[in-house]
Amino acid sequence: MDWFPGAGPLLLTAKLAAITVIGLLIVGTPLAWWLALGVQQNKSRWHGYVRVVVEALVALPLVLPPTVLGFYLLMAMGANGTLGQWWIGLTGEPLAFSFTGLVIASMIYSLPFVVQPLSNAFQSMGRDWMEAAWSLGANRWQTWLRVVVPHCRAGFLTATVLGFAHTLGEFGVVLMVGGNIPDETRVVSIAVYDLVESMSYGAAHKLSLILLGFSFLILILVYGFNRRWSRL
Repeated sequence: MDWFPGAGPLLLTAKLAAITVIGLLIVGTPLAWWLALGVQQNKSRWHGYVRVVVEALVALPLVLPPTVLGFYLLMAMGANGTLGQWWIGLTGEPLAFSFTGLVIASMIYSLPFVVQPLSNAFQSMGRDWMEAAWSLGANRWQTWLRVVVPHCRAGFLTATVLGFAHTLGEFGVVLMVGGNIPDETRVVSIAVYDLVESMSYGAAHKLSLILLGFSFLILILVYGFNRRWSRL
């Protein structure tokens, strides 16, 4: 990647964001479903308390300083941490200061940006559409694919784009958990920081401008699609 010093970090950041979003959609969709509709099936006070605690945990990265979150993740992923020791025993490789560690940290850091839009979409849909599909003989998978996904497509798009865009701009969590290893954990935010420290303002400007333009473009797309779908 000698043609542009930021090409490597850009590709690594895009890879990290893509894997993070895929993982978050797999993990976050059932969690958002439970928060939006699953708890409603059980009206007990205990389940209400559990929901409040889970919602607070999901939203915690929104208010917690990234360096604080990154510090505790580093402690958990380090050689002396529970998660780090388990991973070393399983793979023989350290989890901290690795790309895998970055993916896990990024999923935790971007979790609310995926779960909350999905939860809002599921909640706005309610259960009436699903119950109507069930009354017509559709099973749960058919209802999910033919009713829930089309009805909540704007929520899925928003969750995907916001999760991807938020991962692109990570700095504090990435720095704490991944450090600055070329071709392994050196993402765009770290690369820009290094360029500024070395007073390479021209290269830092180019790299920042690319990220700024891309982030602005995907936000325009998501708002445009949401407005279009809201009229259908």
